[in-house]
Amino acid sequence: MIAVLGSGESAIGAALLAKKNANEVFVSDHGEIHSDTKTLLEKHSIRFEENGHSIDIIGKAKLVIKSPGIPNSSAVIQTLKTQGVDIIGEIEYGFRYSKAQIIGITGSNGKSTVTNMIYQVLKHQGKDVQVGGNFGVSFCRLLANRDSEIVVLELSSFQLEDITEFKPDVSVVLNITADHLDRYNSSIEEYADAKMRIARNQGVSDTIIYNSEDELISRRLSVIQAKQCPVQFSNADQLLSNKQALATFPFRGKHNHFNAMVVLAVAKTLGLQESEVIEGLKNYQGLPHRMEEVARINGMVYINDSKATNVDATYYALQGTETPLFWIVGGVDKGNDYSILDDLVKSKVKMIICLGSDNTKLMSYYQDFGIPLKSCARLEAVMETVISEGEEGDRVLLSPACASFDLFKNYRDRGDQFKEHVFNLIYNTYSCLQ
Repeated sequence: MIAVLGSGESAIGAALLAKKNANEVFVSDHGEIHSDTKTLLEKHSIRFEENGHSIDIIGKAKLVIKSPGIPNSSAVIQTLKTQGVDIIGEIEYGFRYSKAQIIGITGSNGKSTVTNMIYQVLKHQGKDVQVGGNFGVSFCRLLANRDSEIVVLELSSFQLEDITEFKPDVSVVLNITADHLDRYNSSIEEYADAKMRIARNQGVSDTIIYNSEDELISRRLSVIQAKQCPVQFSNADQLLSNKQALATFPFRGKHNHFNAMVVLAVAKTLGLQESEVIEGLKNYQGLPHRMEEVARINGMVYINDSKATNVDATYYALQGTETPLFWIVGGVDKGNDYSILDDLVKSKVKMIICLGSDNTKLMSYYQDFGIPLKSCARLEAVMETVISEGEEGDRVLLSPACASFDLFKNYRDRGDQFKEHVFNLIYNTYSCLQ
């Protein structure tokens, strides 16, 4: 029997792949399992339990596959380890069954965008490619359906904690900045170690592509055997031989030009020409909740960057947005240091709108900046403020720099609700003109 801990996307993907390989499978979740997930498990004759773990059953498994959200320090993992149970992660399990060429992408910020860019460029060139991991569909669920020639995987630090033999043919490390430190004893060094596990098993025939200006990455390269391919962030605007191509890309900002250079480096490793990459990037379709232009209403531009759940992500959002700017910030603060945003806020922001159940820290930090400051506990109040204070030419940027769990289910829910309010504004504006 194979036991799977958790019932999220990674866990269910692992359960389906294990079942496909003729294993008896048992899924166990400490909380409730979603009704749709239960239906799927029953369809595949997979046993499951919820609201607790039966150690007497799980402990008899020949293999336990854990969800990345379950830390290795948790009671259930520690108990199983004392019993000598073999425990691996979903990424490691999938690697055992894939013959694909694997491109793995990690980083604190931008990994979803780069993963999507690589996938779209390869797809545009007619490659047999799938995309997944921490991005949409889990690695194992992809494999439960089919393998492919190339798999592009977004990989979180949580997923990388549990690898033993997994290795990508091409690894990408975009940046390492403070995030999820509650999982790593408040140590960015431990967090960086987890991120760099992406290259720990790579050999001389593999490649690591990395941000050469990130010290946390550079200090960990000496033990990596893979061919090293640095990309320099500060020169991102100058690296394309066809400089005019930058103006034709459907994305803006130096961080996205850096992302494009990373994609070019990956594609060249796979044998593509620069012209083919440029063609693919010209047709790039961006992801929701990542600098997503929602609408232009009465001369004002509304931008949804709800995925910016840390300060560094918001830094790039502010840097890449035109002025004057209404900045919507706030949520669950993860020990944020907002000082890196100071110059951008002072030079670009017209009004700071704090959206959260407790805005005390933000209000205290920005009270002496000489910028209008407002605290809101509802999106309705945010929109009322923007409508009453905004003028033609203003930008309205939702880039919270914080987690969303105080007022929303997740960053997607936060972004979706923001977009819904903007769409309602469109409807009301249109109705008034009738």
